[in-house]
Amino acid sequence: MNNYFDKNVFPGAPIYSSNNIPPQNQSINNLYDSTLPLEQSYIENILRLNKGKKATIHMTFPDSEQFKDREFTGIIEQSGRDHIILSDPTTGKWFLLLMIYVDFITFDEKINYSMEFIPKN
Repeated sequence: MNNYFDKNVFPGAPIYSSNNIPPQNQSINNLYDSTLPLEQSYIENILRLNKGKKATIHMTFPDSEQFKDREFTGIIEQSGRDHIILSDPTTGKWFLLLMIYVDFITFDEKINYSMEFIPKN
């Protein structure tokens, strides 16, 4: 019988045959293609440049019957790849919003943007 439990290998441990060589550690410089820009214009980076500004986050929650479309207005405190943290100074509430539900973001003032985000071709 040839099944998983007959093998004397710890679960999750890599299995290498004598013909295969395990991958070697690479230097960080070899991991990136030099033709690609190091920084790109992602929403999280633009929001970080505008930290402290008032914004309105327009969101859609497709699976919700109670509130399908919502707006959250507040001060941008932080942003990450998958989230935005807003604080509302009028109510004292803080919001952790998931990027997956963001439709668009509006500001009442000019936004900061960096030319470093634009790829050089």
